[in-house]
Amino acid sequence: MLDQINVGFIGFGNMGSAMAEGMLKTKSISSKQLWACARNKEKLQGRCQALGIHPCDDAQSVLKQCNVIILAVKPYQLAMVIDPLKDQLKDKIIISIAAGKPFAELEKLLPKGTAHLSTIPNTPISTGNGVIVCEHTHSLDDLQLEIVKKLFSPCAQMIFVETKLLSVAGTLSGCGPAFVFLMIEALADAGVKYGLDRATAYDLVSAMVKGSGALQAETKQHPGVLKDAVCSPKGTTIKGISALEENGFRSALIQAIDAIEQ
Repeated sequence: MLDQINVGFIGFGNMGSAMAEGMLKTKSISSKQLWACARNKEKLQGRCQALGIHPCDDAQSVLKQCNVIILAVKPYQLAMVIDPLKDQLKDKIIISIAAGKPFAELEKLLPKGTAHLSTIPNTPISTGNGVIVCEHTHSLDDLQLEIVKKLFSPCAQMIFVETKLLSVAGTLSGCGPAFVFLMIEALADAGVKYGLDRATAYDLVSAMVKGSGALQAETKQHPGVLKDAVCSPKGTTIKGISALEENGFRSALIQAIDAIEQ
């Protein structure tokens, strides 16, 4: 099925290139099936060369080659990008990664009857361990949806949510990595403080984060249950938990989401 698919990126910044890298890493598609255009030609050439994919001078060139189009531009740019391309977009599968632009808003911009899906991916997709939040409401038929799932499921967990929850779900998975990276940096700093070299500290903490996430995802146990399993009476871990609670660890994370959503 996918051997008949060419995927084109209109806009090829950090997220677009991360998606391309993830698809290539997990071999859901080959580099010869990927095309991209962007305003910054120098960066486009560098990113495309690094991945072995086709750079294009403009969006029209991408549309001539591809039947799946990823709109990877900023939300405020969507209207100006879509308007001159309407006639060429109507027969494509359109995937938008513009945050804050759900189905209803894309429906107003795209030609009537266009197959489209609004999503919010995150940067870990580049490693094959990403998340793509997808809006339940879309206009893809069963075959088109199957194509999209075959493209992205190997490199990301696709999670469908109601339109009203698209924003907060995207915030958790899309902004969350930055919070985790901050935590990794802070824990590694603590390791360095007590004698670890920085590279070893980063390796330890990143492996711990990866394993902890995998443990919860695979067992589906409540995080509190998994936390309790590490905390022995009068043990070292419960002392650390107590210090985190005293300093508002949970509240700080919730407030970080509040700051974005409000």
